[in-house]
Amino acid sequence: MPNDHDDVLTTFANTEKTFFELASEQRLAIVFHLNNKNSKISQLAKDLDITMQEVHRNVSRLQDAGLIEKDPEGVFSLTTFGNTIIKQIPTFNYLSKYKEYFSEHVLGELPIKFIMRLGALDKCEFVKGIVAILERWKDIYRQADQYIYEIVPQVPIDLIEPAVTRVKEKAVKYSYVFPKNVIIPKGRKELLKKLGHNELLSKGAIERRMVENVQVAVILNEKQASVLFPTQKGETDMNMMFFSPDPIFHEWCLDYFRYRWYGSDIFDESRLKEI
Repeated sequence: MPNDHDDVLTTFANTEKTFFELASEQRLAIVFHLNNKNSKISQLAKDLDITMQEVHRNVSRLQDAGLIEKDPEGVFSLTTFGNTIIKQIPTFNYLSKYKEYFSEHVLGELPIKFIMRLGALDKCEFVKGIVAILERWKDIYRQADQYIYEIVPQVPIDLIEPAVTRVKEKAVKYSYVFPKNVIIPKGRKELLKKLGHNELLSKGAIERRMVENVQVAVILNEKQASVLFPTQKGETDMNMMFFSPDPIFHEWCLDYFRYRWYGSDIFDESRLKEI
């Protein structure tokens, strides 16, 4: 009588076969090559610098797995299945590349729809150290021409003036989300008053909202984006950041900002704790 273990093995039998066929440098190279252009076996052998015999053997296995197909002229191309599978590879690549980081960090409050899109973050720069991160953060402010969006767990006082100044100088829209337990630095209120923060709020140039908790932070303008994940304790790690101008990376961060923004509450100044 079948048990739960047998059911699991049956369920993942096809997945196992797909992973097995892709667990080859040559077969991966063929798949990625065909993702760029359809080719005959002779062209694959030439472009990938492998023997015709090796190409024959590997394309046969990829065909059997349903990842590629051949037309009547002998030209190979990805199937819909193969084309879809290759779109998932950046997720495995991203997680594998930073597996040491993700052994010490968690994905926090990320919904499954964003976890499934983690491959969008593959083309990035890994920035380490609070000084380097703050400088990159300021650079995002300086290069903003349309907007600055951010979800952050705390407010580094060094970043207040660069953000508000950019809003005043370039008519940039500044929208930010804080957690309800946010801690703000001493002197923030006086600095905001000096910079005319309240006037910009009343004009709609600055918008702010609150959410229950912030673990995953994002900071972005219309061209660049960054994301910070939490430690295993659930606290945003402000010492390590992923940054990129890549459009797909940016889209992920922008979508996540919008997701949190539209699920947020009104800003409550009385919730701020100053230290």
